[in-house]
Amino acid sequence: MYKDLQDFVNVLEQKGQLKRIKAQVDSELEITEIVDRVVKSGGPALLFENVKGSEFPLLINTFGTYERMKLALEVESLDDIAREIEELIDVSNYVGLFNKIRSATRLAKLAKIFPKKVKQGACQEVMEEPNLYRLPILKCWPGDGGRFITLPLVITRDPETGVQNMGMYRLQVFDEKTTGMHWHLHKDGREIYEKYKRRGQKMPVAVALGCDPATIYASTAPLPKEIDEMVFAGFLRKAPLELVKCKTCDIYVPANAEFVLEGYVDIDELREEGPFGDHTGYYSLKDYYPVFHITCMTRKKNPIYPATVVGKPPMEDCFLGKATERIFLPFLKILCPEIVDINFPLEGVFHNCVIVSIKKRFPGHAKKVMHALWGIGQMMYTKIIVVVDENVDPKDLSTVAWKVFNNVDPKRDVVIVDGPLDALDHASPMKHYGSKMGIDATKKWKEEGHEREWPDEITMDPKIKELVDRRWKEYGF
Repeated sequence: MYKDLQDFVNVLEQKGQLKRIKAQVDSELEITEIVDRVVKSGGPALLFENVKGSEFPLLINTFGTYERMKLALEVESLDDIAREIEELIDVSNYVGLFNKIRSATRLAKLAKIFPKKVKQGACQEVMEEPNLYRLPILKCWPGDGGRFITLPLVITRDPETGVQNMGMYRLQVFDEKTTGMHWHLHKDGREIYEKYKRRGQKMPVAVALGCDPATIYASTAPLPKEIDEMVFAGFLRKAPLELVKCKTCDIYVPANAEFVLEGYVDIDELREEGPFGDHTGYYSLKDYYPVFHITCMTRKKNPIYPATVVGKPPMEDCFLGKATERIFLPFLKILCPEIVDINFPLEGVFHNCVIVSIKKRFPGHAKKVMHALWGIGQMMYTKIIVVVDENVDPKDLSTVAWKVFNNVDPKRDVVIVDGPLDALDHASPMKHYGSKMGIDATKKWKEEGHEREWPDEITMDPKIKELVDRRWKEYGF
């Protein structure tokens, strides 16, 4: 378990996964160009120790490889977390006395992951007047509307239930004490904001910058509303997340944060935000969003400012997305047990494309899976779903393409539907709404209207393969 972000930085450095840059750099564009080259070449995390105009060092590309993502979550494989989740939700664990005891042991472990409230936290070692201009906040791309805080953990509280929510929403800096609050229509933060608006109440908000890696990841996870992100962080850390109450509002924040911005959102105020060079590889356009007013800033005595840059994939956020792909597969399998595996290709920027392999058991099974996925949480954003048979690895894009190009009759196997889309989708004619496509690339059955004989796939005799394996060096290879 990492105590905080700086603890993780120390581990990265010990493992040769961190590069310190002492030369002075500019947070306007220059850092982005450096990071873009480093992440696309599989390079290390970067700690800029001398950012022009700021006293604080900047950490970036923290999660920018599969190796660092596994280090961040302290696992040998991201699938290890999925297997642990599968064990917890496996109904068979509740059958029989022995399995009941095993389940009780697992549930006892869960009791230890709930957040723990403490009276003091390192994030409050210094309390001062807020001034965002002191922080090394990035202007990432030439067309950006300004500087953006790109790795914020935005914490709000539901006025009806009192339950806190933590999500990651970019913050455009308007001046030293105000930012935009980029709550999309479908996000939980926006739903809570609408509740305050209906009540006519000012909305308290706190933003944590720089927590332990599991907590940062948890803020990006597409969790069901019933699951608290801070509880999930505890599950990933295998230890409770310590929380401390803000100095000026009734919100609890991670005690190990580097910085905390406390303040409020005025429900009657909107301001133009954007453009922003987004994870789609395109600029998201200007629009009107709520405004976050910062009334207090607390921090560690010697904090590190965390940031990320998004843009044309692959970028650092792609590896966070891949972690989500593996970790949340068990939840998809609960609703669709026929799913074998999934792959969100990086080029699909998380929500534009998913490839799914299934155990096909009945006619139209692939189409059933498409519609089921479109009805699950953020899967509603998925524009293209490709379904293949269970013997096809969704991560093998060459084989998937071969199956699509050869197994599909467009009239029979392509499904077009209308539905909600992500706010960042620029291709749909209307905002938040447009068409989606499902492609059934499975082997077709007679019951699906394919009366012709389906040809066998070409494969070599296993005995011959074994013979050639044995004699490979004899051939001079």
